[in-house]
Amino acid sequence: MHSVVQWLSHSHFPKIHRRAIETLQVNLGYLCNQSCVHCHVNAGPNRTEQMSLEWIECIEAMMQEGWLKALDLTGGAPEMNPYFRRLVQSAKQSGVHVMDRCNLTILLVPGYEDMAAFLAEHEVEIFASLPCYLEDNVDKQRGQGVFEQSIKALRRLNALGYGAEIGDSPLKLNLVFNPQGPHLPPPQAPLEADYKRELALRYGIHFDRLLTITNMPISRFGSTLVSKHQFDDYLTLLKNNHQEQNLQSVMCRTLISVDHQGVLYDCDFNQQLGWPIRNDEGVALTLSNLIAGALPNHDITVGEHCYGCTAGQGSSCAGALV
Repeated sequence: MHSVVQWLSHSHFPKIHRRAIETLQVNLGYLCNQSCVHCHVNAGPNRTEQMSLEWIECIEAMMQEGWLKALDLTGGAPEMNPYFRRLVQSAKQSGVHVMDRCNLTILLVPGYEDMAAFLAEHEVEIFASLPCYLEDNVDKQRGQGVFEQSIKALRRLNALGYGAEIGDSPLKLNLVFNPQGPHLPPPQAPLEADYKRELALRYGIHFDRLLTITNMPISRFGSTLVSKHQFDDYLTLLKNNHQEQNLQSVMCRTLISVDHQGVLYDCDFNQQLGWPIRNDEGVALTLSNLIAGALPNHDITVGEHCYGCTAGQGSSCAGALV
């Protein structure tokens, strides 16, 4: 796989200053039952990295301090971490909102058949990848048969009350769209309307929101761009569509990312580039530092890939910024 770090580290991207941290985004490991083309963490069935109990306990201690508002669990398939359920239960007991970055198909894998019911019981907000409402497009990006399995999983979630068309249902189901190639996502609102119409008509499926997320030119997707001689053109596309106002809403202002080894990063993308948050001596900080309140008041580490979050309508783990 091609490394793209050398082309991203030198950048004139504007400085960003951190605000108060509200969300801890935790990568529980790279083990996944899928290997998607656009995956920026190179997750797959052959990855073995998983967060240990030691760091799970650190997160639990942090949540008991009372300042954390949301816990964003990602992977890989985060549900495959052996401590996933324990962490969700601890968060609920601490009054912390839990978000699960779910690939949907994991809900059908033997040994995880009761996972959907567990998520519903603990009112976990689900963010589920579904790059299109057409079978061929999804299978092209995520693997043969993935669309059919995703539809089955969505029906299971709907049956439990997720995506219910009632005002204040606590069971929120959000779908996530990623472009299939080196393009910016289309406007989020009209695409959401298309998704809701087509999924309801074709499959009787309902959901709350659609989030559009720009593909980052890093890891697996970045390597693919290099192989196809599209890397420079894609970076130019991102830069040419940079919108200054999006800097006020980028997720790294209020979010801290942590990898499976407990190391802290400004965002999930910096994590995959190996750019941790460091103290004045250059030492990478961990969850232990965050618990101790020793996180420095620093500028966020930026690179060329950051234009992916500010291009066009903007992009974050919560979808478009405008």
